[in-house]
Amino acid sequence: MQLLLYFQTVTHRSIIHYKLFHYPLYLPMIFSSSLLENAVNEFAKLPGIGKKTALRLVLHLIKQDVHDVNNFSSAVATLRSEIKFCSRCHNISDKPLCNICSNNLRKQEMICVVENIRDVIAIESTQQFNGVYHVLGGIISPLDGVGPEQLQIESLINRIAEGKITEIIFALNPNIQGDTTIYYIGKKLKSFPVKITTIARGIAFGGELEYADEMTLAKSISNRIPVENYITSSN
Repeated sequence: MQLLLYFQTVTHRSIIHYKLFHYPLYLPMIFSSSLLENAVNEFAKLPGIGKKTALRLVLHLIKQDVHDVNNFSSAVATLRSEIKFCSRCHNISDKPLCNICSNNLRKQEMICVVENIRDVIAIESTQQFNGVYHVLGGIISPLDGVGPEQLQIESLINRIAEGKITEIIFALNPNIQGDTTIYYIGKKLKSFPVKITTIARGIAFGGELEYADEMTLAKSISNRIPVENYITSSN
C-alpha cells in the first residue's frame, strides 16, 4: 500500500497542495484467523508466490467444496510421499523405471542429457525427440558450490560404458555454466566410441530451455551439431 501525505494551504486564489513525502509504506497483513494466516504463510513459501497471491489462493480454496479441497491436499501429500525417481535416467516416475526408459518404441541407444525435469517436459512437448533422457540434476557452477560430484554424471558414464549407446545429445541451457558442464562431460566421454552432439544455437545464449517456444526447441534438436564445433564457436 502506498500512502501519500499532503499539506493543504488555502489562499484567496486557489488551494495549493504541498507533497511532504511520497514513499511506499508496507504494512503487515492482519489476519482474523490463525488458520488463515498459517495457510497463507505456507502458500507464500512456494516460488513466485507472494503474500497477496497466497491470500488469493487460500480464499479461493475456502470457497470450494470440502471434498475438492481434500482431493487437492491429498494429491499434494501423495505426490511428496510416493513420488519416485527413475533408477536409470533420474526423471520423475511412478515406478522404479520411468515410462520413457521402459518404452521399447523409444530409441534407447540415444540419450538426451538435460539439467532438470522441467527440460524433459519442454523437449517432450515438441514431440520431435524419440530417444531417452538423462537428468543431471543441475549444472556445474563453482560460484554456487555445485561441482561434478554433486551431479548425476557417473551414472551417465556407467550407462555409456554398457556399450549400447550410440549418441549423446547435450540439451543444456546455453550459458557459461551449461558450456562448462558440456566441456567437462565431453572430456570424460572421449574414450568411448559414441557420437556427442548438442542442440543448435536456436536458443539464444543465456536463455533457458523451459521458456523457449516449442518450434525453436524442436529445430534446435533436429539441427544438433557436434560438440567440438559448438565448443569452438563458443570460444
